[in-house]
Order: sequence, then C-alpha cells, then structure tokens
Amino acid sequence: MQNSSSGNESSKQNIMASILNNIPTDSGLTKIVYEGPRIALYAKNIEFIMKDTQVISNMVNILKKRIVIRTDESIRLPEKESLKILLQVLSAENGIGEIFFDDALGEARVWVRSTPVSADFNSVNSEFLKKTGWKLVLMRSPGMITIIKEINDILKKGVEERAQFYKLVGEKIFRSKLSETVEASVIALGGFGEIGRSCFLLVTDESKVIFDCGINPYSRDTITAMPRFDILGMKMDDIDAVVISHAHLDHSGFLPALFKYGYSGPVYCSEPTVHLMYVLHRHFIQEAGSQAFYSMNEIEKMILHTIPLTFGSVTDISPDIKITLGNSGHIIGSSVSHIHIGNGDHNLVYSGDLKFGKTYSLDNAVWNFPRVETLIIEGTYGGRQDVFPHRDVADANLIESLNNTIIQGGKILLPVPSVGLPQELILTINQYMTLGKIKRSSILIEKIIAETTSIYDSNIQYLSKGLQSALSQSNENPLRPDNLQTIDSSNLDDQPAVILAPSSMLTGGPSVHYLKQICRYPTNKIIFTSYQMPGTLGKSIQDGSTRQLVENEIFDLQLQIDTINGLSSHNDYNQSLAYISRMKQKLRRVLINHGEKTRVQNLANSVNKILKIQTQYPLVEESVRLV
Repeated sequence: MQNSSSGNESSKQNIMASILNNIPTDSGLTKIVYEGPRIALYAKNIEFIMKDTQVISNMVNILKKRIVIRTDESIRLPEKESLKILLQVLSAENGIGEIFFDDALGEARVWVRSTPVSADFNSVNSEFLKKTGWKLVLMRSPGMITIIKEINDILKKGVEERAQFYKLVGEKIFRSKLSETVEASVIALGGFGEIGRSCFLLVTDESKVIFDCGINPYSRDTITAMPRFDILGMKMDDIDAVVISHAHLDHSGFLPALFKYGYSGPVYCSEPTVHLMYVLHRHFIQEAGSQAFYSMNEIEKMILHTIPLTFGSVTDISPDIKITLGNSGHIIGSSVSHIHIGNGDHNLVYSGDLKFGKTYSLDNAVWNFPRVETLIIEGTYGGRQDVFPHRDVADANLIESLNNTIIQGGKILLPVPSVGLPQELILTINQYMTLGKIKRSSILIEKIIAETTSIYDSNIQYLSKGLQSALSQSNENPLRPDNLQTIDSSNLDDQPAVILAPSSMLTGGPSVHYLKQICRYPTNKIIFTSYQMPGTLGKSIQDGSTRQLVENEIFDLQLQIDTINGLSSHNDYNQSLAYISRMKQKLRRVLINHGEKTRVQNLANSVNKILKIQTQYPLVEESVRLV
C-alpha cells in the first residue's frame, strides 16, 4: 500500500500532465482545479473556450473524468457591466424573470419565459461570452420565481465557501486508491421492511456512501422516525458522499440534520430535487415549529453542499464508485441510481421510488443498464392483491367520481403529497375538463403545491416527451390552467371545486383543515388516490369509519368516501415484476425495500419463484455483502 499523501500527489500530477500534453499552447490556460466530481480548466482565450470541444472530448476519453472549461476570473467583467450587456443581447420578448451571476462557476444563469431557438442561443451566448467573459446559461422561468430567487441568494452568499468545498471534494474523489482489494456491503439504516426513513450505507474498502436519508413523518418515536446512524459507530466525517433519489421527506427529510451533526461532504441528486428539497424542508420546519430537529441554517448548508447531476452523466463520487442517475418515473427529478463499484467488479442499481407505467407527467423509469448484478427495488405495492387497474380505467373512474359530485354542487377533497401526484392530477383533471368529459369547476391547490408545480414548470427537460411538447409549443400551460387557483389554508366558499392539499394520509396540514370544512355535507366527497398507512386518519376513513377524532374534535363524517386505484406514482405488483424481468439476464440478486414487511416478503417470494432470481428482503440494521 502506498503512502496516502504521496499517492494523492502522484495521481494529481498524472492528471495535470495528461491535460497539459493535450491542450493547445494558445488556449490561455491559467489553472487546473478540482471542482467536485469535475476537473475545471480555467482559460483566457475566449475562442478556445467557445470552439475547442473536440480537444475536451479527447481529454475526457483519455482520463475518463468529467472536464469543464471555465473563463479565468481576470477576464470577467463586473456584474453591473455584464448585466447591461446581457439586457442588450437578450430580447425583451424572452421575458427575463431572474438573473444570477455565479462567481464559483463563471456562469450567468438567466431564467426566461421563452428560450431562443438553438441557433439564436449560440449566437447570443458567443456574443455575451466575448463581451463579458461570462458563460450564459438559459433556464425556463416558472410561474412562481420566488423559490429560484431564494436558492440563488443562498448560493451567492456562499460563493467562496462553495469554491473551497468543490476543491476539497475533488481531492477526496481523485485521490489514489488505498487498496486493490474489492469488497462491498449494504447496511440497512431505514426503509427496509417498512415505509419511511429510507436510508442505506454502501461500504467498500475505499468509501462510505449514504443513499437516501429520510424520516418517517408518521412516527412519534425517534428510534423509528430517523435512520439508525447510531448502529454504525462512525463519525459524520467518515461519510464520503450522500446520494438522494428524490425529494420526498421519507427519502430526504433527515439530510439537513446530517449537517447539524457534523457532515460536511457532498450531496448528489438531480437539479429539480435540489429545488424541491428546499421547498419541502423549509415547509417541514415551519410546520414542526419548536419540534423541528434542524433549522434554516442546516437547509442552507445542504444547498451549498449539493452538486446537481444531469441524467445519464457518469460521475465519480469516490475513488472506487461512479454513479449514473436516470429517470425513475416517480416525481420530477426522481432518479434510479446505477452504481459502478471498483473497476466494474460489481454494479448495483437502486430504484428509489419507481413508476414503470403510463403517466402524463413523466416517462417510464429507465431500465436498460449495460451491467447490473444487484438491484435494490421498492416494494410499496408488493402484495399479490396490489394490482392496479389500467390507467384508462382509473381515469374513467376519476371522471365519473368527480362529475357525480360537481354536478350536485359539491366539493371534492383529494389528499395528496406536496409533489408528484398533485401535478399528475392537475394534468389529468385539466385534460378531461378541456375535453368536456369532466364538468368544469375550479381546481384549488394549496400554496406548497403551487410552489412545487413551479419546479415542474422550470425543468421541463425532466418531464415526459408529450408534456415537454405541450409546454414548448402551446400558449396554454397545462400545469397552470386558467381555472387553477392557489389557496393557503383558506376558508372555502359555497361553489363546487376540486381541492388538492397535503398531507396525503390526513396526518395534519391543509388537507385536515379542508376535511373539517366539508365533512358534514353529504354532497361533498373525499377521494383517496394514494397509499394510506395503517394507523393514520386517512386509512381509518378509507376503511369506512365515519366517527372520527380530528384535531381534538369529534366529527361524524357525512361526506361520500371514494378510493381510486391506478393513479399512484409507485409501481404495482405487476409493474415491479415487469421491471425486474427486463434485467433478468443480468441480475444475480434482488433486494426488496420500502414496503410493509408482508408486502416486501411477498414480492421477494414472487421474484424467487417466477423469475428464478435470488431475492431477499433485509430488515433495518441488517447488512448484505455484495462482493
């Protein structure tokens, strides 16, 4: 085994030498620095920065590392001067909503209502780069820009901290390996044999990486509400990286607390997930008040330490682990992680929450990986009884149920999570109202759903191809129809309406507030469209109990109660088997997580018997050796 510091220096020198041997002498190269999982080349020659993509491509092929070119700080104009030029080169027709000059990356990020076509953008970018030394990055401006502005403010305040952080992360990733042996194990810290607090640790000879870091928001016991980091006997600084599959609190809700307890490393996820985590975590501490176990300070640290990854991009996150994220079909930005260990010694796929079926908002989950020996897949609906009707049948049931109530002048409450299902329902209901199949009425959405919908609106490249086309070509936005209204725990009027509000299981929040307003009238209705956990108010009502204690008050429910299956953003039993079967020829082992014990046990048994693949359902605190 070589000395760690001398090995790291040797590795760095080899990288630098390869770059210097392949870069043109007239590039104006000023420095080569680590930028997290990337290697950044800073140069003064604008022509080289704009045109020499082939040189960079060759270096990437040689080094097998991600390389980016940045403009040297010395050639960038001050922001005020650059802003004047930006407003000259960008047409007012583009509708500028927000501008963020990111000193850490040398990028001017601009959120616009409409983006120029590709040829026009290349021309605008070239002109702006020549005149200012800043690279132009255009983003789609959402209906609500506030979230984007708040995140940009955090990034701006922490620009120096981020630059130093990127360098330190890169040094850890690109250090020499300490050992040539390859061993890897998974330790279940939460979300195995249960739903909530999803979290596991991947341990190799070189690395310790956390995948998901959630809470169980329905548990009142800290030992079952949070991941079991206490069993590991290690410090937060021992963790090399955290990878988040998506923003729902049962997968990301404990992440800010890691920073409170000493974690200072990187977080990897998709860009929409960064934005959604900010919205959901901020809302969580507002609702929790004095019971919150982290603050805005930790949320801001999380934002500063998060490195967004694009789908399909292979990224080194430690000396012996590469990850590639792809669409999981659950909510915007939700990802399946392909995890490459060592020199291809083992390939692990972690599904996160998965949808391998038709939805209007997102494409099917990706599945065609070149290699995968082990799959960790959710089993939320892993019971043999958990078979959804076809989506067309589910839509027909929704149409009938909504019409029956709207025609009578009633209100319909759909308790939903804050993100994912509400956007799918907005698209579905709006589509059928536009076609005249559902009687037109107001669609009322709680403020936090309006905020998360804005993240969909500004990241359309993550949406389904059909929805991307509709958002790009039509003057009418199907995510923001004209009968959509934002409410904020409001008092309802006497008009018929469809109400979308969290929480989905009626464990608190606006959905309970609206239930109390409409529950005494038989013309009104509550429709459950998502999973209801045993022990929650939602599950009790769904099962037919009409006398309920709601926020210390007894209610005799007079409203109609309906459940519509087939709209879930999770796989059903058949979809899970279909997804696994696509990889059957490559798989050696399947691990089932994220589901009640009886359901994950049943799915594991089915995969064993039907697909003949060795399958386990580990429980929390158990470990599985991969290689």
